[in-house]
Amino acid sequence: MTSAVKHIPNLLTGMRVAAGVISFLLLAAAAGGVPILSEQLTPDTQFSLERWAFVSFVVAAVTDFFDGWLARKLNAVTTWGAILDPIGDKILICGVILGLAALGPQPQIAIPFALILFREFAISALRENVAARGIKLSVTLLAKWKTTIQLVAVGGELLVGTWAAWPLPSEPAVLGPFTTLAHTLLWIAAAITLWTGAQYWHKAHVAVGDA
Repeated sequence: MTSAVKHIPNLLTGMRVAAGVISFLLLAAAAGGVPILSEQLTPDTQFSLERWAFVSFVVAAVTDFFDGWLARKLNAVTTWGAILDPIGDKILICGVILGLAALGPQPQIAIPFALILFREFAISALRENVAARGIKLSVTLLAKWKTTIQLVAVGGELLVGTWAAWPLPSEPAVLGPFTTLAHTLLWIAAAITLWTGAQYWHKAHVAVGDA
């Protein structure tokens, strides 16, 4: 097996990092937040930007499964990949959350979005702090599922937020139940996110107390 093949998992992870930034920029541009584009922004252009943002997110979310699977399959697990993988997840999730916020006020989902963002930033800071003390917080199985549920929930909210950009029925009988489902999944994701965050805090507290 060539060394180039073994770089594929890290390449996919790097693509997810880039896709998170791209998704945010596309949504910000659709909201008129990019000065050059805002002067020439038409409804068709806005819808096109929103569709590409969704496609970018979905492709990136799929890589979240394949990069880890390929790394194990190709025996190409690396320290750099282990570092970059959670960073890619957080940039993708946070990028779309901020992009949706740029599209306009969405009070129904503001609280779960804020909880997810607060938790991710807090745990990242916690990991960095305890790592400086030589303490490693291992990733739990629930934390791995948390990322998957976050991606599904945020993807659902992204589809709801860009619904008009797609040839989808806009009748309340269709959009209403789908929106409720997306909101429900988001609250579930937020709850699991907080629970896993509490687990990490507890582990860190015990580890620091024992150190």
